[in-house]
Amino acid sequence: MRRARVLGTCALVVALGFCGTGAWTYARARGDQELAFGRERDTALAEGRDRLTVLNTLDASTTARAKAGIEAWRESSTGPLRTELGGTRPAEGASARATVTEAALTALDTRAGTAKLIATVRVEVTPLGPGKPSSDRKRLEAVLTRTGERTWKVAALSAVPVAGTEKGGKR
Repeated sequence: MRRARVLGTCALVVALGFCGTGAWTYARARGDQELAFGRERDTALAEGRDRLTVLNTLDASTTARAKAGIEAWRESSTGPLRTELGGTRPAEGASARATVTEAALTALDTRAGTAKLIATVRVEVTPLGPGKPSSDRKRLEAVLTRTGERTWKVAALSAVPVAGTEKGGKR
C-alpha cells in the first residue's frame, strides 16, 4: 500500500514537471522575436500577393464596374501610387483578371513598416467586343508599406525586366 502511494506521488511529480516545462517552453516561444518576425513576414507576403492581384485586375465591362475596380486599386495602394491611380478615369473597355503565380519578400523592416516583394503575375485580358482573349505574364517588384490600419499596401510598383532577352525577341 505504501509502495503504491510512493509510486503515485512520483508519477504526479514527473507529470507536473513535464507540464511545467511545456508551459515554460510555450511562454518563451510565444514572446520570441523570431516568431513575431515570421508572422509579420507571412502577413506582408499574403497581403502583398492580394494587393498585386487587385492592382492588376479590372472589370471594365461597364463604366460602373470600371469605377469600382479603380476604387479597389486605391484601397490596395498608398502614398503617391494611390494618388496616381485616383486620377484614372473609368471607361468601358477590355477587362483583365490577374493571378499571382509566385511571390517572395526580398526585404522586410518591421520597425520601419516597409517591405519589398517580387512576383510573377499572369494576366488574362478579355476584350469588350468579339475579340479573342489573351494572356500575358509579368514580373513585378512592389514596395509595401504597413499602414495605420496595420495592413500592408503597395506604395510603389514597377516591372522587372527579364534578363537574357534580346530587343524585340522573346526568351
